[in-house]
Amino acid sequence: MLIREVMHPDPISIPKETSLSDAYQLMHEKGIRHLPVVEGEKIVGVVTDRDLRLATSKLTEHPFDPGVAVENVMSAPVQTAHPSDPIGSATQMMRELKIGCLPVVENGELVGIVTGMDILDAMLILMGMDRPSGRMDVRLSDKPGELARLSQLLSERGVNIHSILSYPEKDGRMRLVLRVNTMEIRPIASAVCNSDFEVLWPPHISCAE
Repeated sequence: MLIREVMHPDPISIPKETSLSDAYQLMHEKGIRHLPVVEGEKIVGVVTDRDLRLATSKLTEHPFDPGVAVENVMSAPVQTAHPSDPIGSATQMMRELKIGCLPVVENGELVGIVTGMDILDAMLILMGMDRPSGRMDVRLSDKPGELARLSQLLSERGVNIHSILSYPEKDGRMRLVLRVNTMEIRPIASAVCNSDFEVLWPPHISCAE
């Protein structure tokens, strides 16, 4: 999945001279929490609702006047993404930098913005949880052909795989989380177990026919 598939296109932006109060009012009216800050056509920073609240809070040692320009409190230099970047790259960058959004820039032009909520929505789609489905967790041995064997078994039983999430376990084996096109998952899981796969979910699956 690419950034262009989950980003908000044509995001609202503000000039760097915009006052803190005007920026906050705009966020409130539009129901958003992040505003790219621009100078002409160039993005120069990002300001969030949290930035504005902290900057003007009486609990701050030296609070800013609400009429001060956002360029005084914005985050800069700004980290950006490209529409063709994989969603995983954006997720990793946001996690490492501990930021809540990434402006999306193409050919020097601000074309979108992706937020933490967009990332979560993307993860739900990638995990197959955006539509009705059944879940099955299977542990695979570390040898070639196991995934193909599992896929063949499900195919023979008319089960279509909506999504596969996989990750390695500490002992080198592979853990699969599958979403399939049936809510009647226990009979399918029993068949998988009877074919010498280790089923971890649903629990208490018997391998006896």
